[in-house]
Amino acid sequence: MSDYKKITETASLYNDLEQMNTGDILMNINEEDKKVAKAVNEVIPQISKLVDEITPRFKKGGRLFYIGAGTSGRLGILDASEIPPTYGLSHDRVIGLIAGGDGAIRKAVEFAEDDTEQAWKDLEVFNINENDTVVGIAASGTTPYVLGGIKTARSNGLLTAGITNNPGSPLANGTEIPIAINVGPEFITGSTRMKSGTSQKLVLNMISTALMIKIGRVEGNKMVNMQLNNNKLVDRGIRFIMEETQVSEAEAGKLLKEHGSVKKAILAWKEK
Repeated sequence: MSDYKKITETASLYNDLEQMNTGDILMNINEEDKKVAKAVNEVIPQISKLVDEITPRFKKGGRLFYIGAGTSGRLGILDASEIPPTYGLSHDRVIGLIAGGDGAIRKAVEFAEDDTEQAWKDLEVFNINENDTVVGIAASGTTPYVLGGIKTARSNGLLTAGITNNPGSPLANGTEIPIAINVGPEFITGSTRMKSGTSQKLVLNMISTALMIKIGRVEGNKMVNMQLNNNKLVDRGIRFIMEETQVSEAEAGKLLKEHGSVKKAILAWKEK
């Protein structure tokens, strides 16, 4: 048994859930969810430190890797997969890895998270180097796949961080930058896909968004490097160009079509 308090496994503050009506179930879940943003607020100094440590490495060509199992792994993959369309970076700059491989994104792979050596094997495929950063994600802070990957990454000189919901856990203690978000017990005891997962999503949003801003992928408050791969995004791009240049919708559309990105279109217009 661990000698620290595993908050993620403590009993729910609610009982007899099956006797609640639908409205009470939802209201009580919402009451618990209100606690998440406050818990995240308390770890902003650690998130800030991580972003400031990643940024110079990333500018040198380093990558950001997320490793996790189950819900935590899926959340890392979700965050990574949104970087190319939102910020126009190639898919090999922010990478999410999950215990059990891509098949585990949709369907759990039995015992995959218990392998302490597999995460580093998964990372080695990418010719990992000292400019890369590895962020382990595990609500429990005890997932062997994550702990093994973090330990080996750190021993090889990589920057490591851990996102967990158990302060004092092996993951919190085993990384250079621990981000331990204490959201308290879950509405359903031990169901860490709920508040714990929500808190992890918020932190991942903060890490990747702040990093993209710091490396110049946002101008003003706009995603000027976004991929224009559907009509909604094309319309958004046209609107961005109109707001920046005060040209007509037709002219903005022409600029966007000619130059292929919001940023290039605006630059071309300014250079006229």
